Amino acid sequence: MKIQRRDEILRLLTENRIVKANQLAEQFQVSAETIRRDLSELEREGIARRTHGGAILNTTYSMEPDYSDREMKNFEEKVRIGKKAVEIVEDGDTIILDIGTTVLEFARMLKGKKKITVLTNSLAIAMTLMDDPNITVIVLGGLVRCGEGTTSGFWSEEMIDGFYADKLFLGVGAIETQTGVMDYDISETNLRRHFLKHSKQVIAMADYSKFGIKALNIVCPISSIDCVITDEQTDKKMVKELREQNIEVVIA
Repeated sequence: MKIQRRDEILRLLTENRIVKANQLAEQFQVSAETIRRDLSELEREGIARRTHGGAILNTTYSMEPDYSDREMKNFEEKVRIGKKAVEIVEDGDTIILDIGTTVLEFARMLKGKKKITVLTNSLAIAMTLMDDPNITVIVLGGLVRCGEGTTSGFWSEEMIDGFYADKLFLGVGAIETQTGVMDYDISETNLRRHFLKHSKQVIAMADYSKFGIKALNIVCPISSIDCVITDEQTDKKMVKELREQNIEVVIA
């Protein structure tokens, strides 16, 4: 029960950034002291920071939520970012579509483009595009990640090394102007580094919730990005810092 309670508290923290001890005690039907111990453990691990009456998610630490949760979170922002990204695609382009729910929304809007070749390690993106006669889809082989429907590993890396794309649409797990673009899964992060080497232009796609947090693996420094597409809720200071580093920032 303790493990299940901890997992649910982590989910609530990830979604809401803040939890209240009295609400958690009522939800799980345990004492306030039990919840305080749970929150203290999360604080010791650096995941949360205790506050009067509850805890908030440590803004320098982020956990990767389940795919289904990510797909619904900030959905409107992801749709707007996807629409704006489609404007960058030109007929005849060869593009790499990274994994992630924002990139998936972008893929759903590619209908109408002509003679596009898509390289992707996302099975969801491949299925979304497979019936469009104007889009050629090449799926990168490799080990399929459980619960994510993505491929990575040696086979994916070797395969992408045989291509060169006009544009890379990069998914973002976390982003900071000093650290760069970060993500959670080690093998997927390494594949992204191969994507970067084989792309003429790099477009990062991230809603406001991805800014100012950290993830385990550094994908690349900010200097490797040509353009960032985000939404109007993104911290204005971070937008300014990106532009000062000669990164084009598009607000969707």
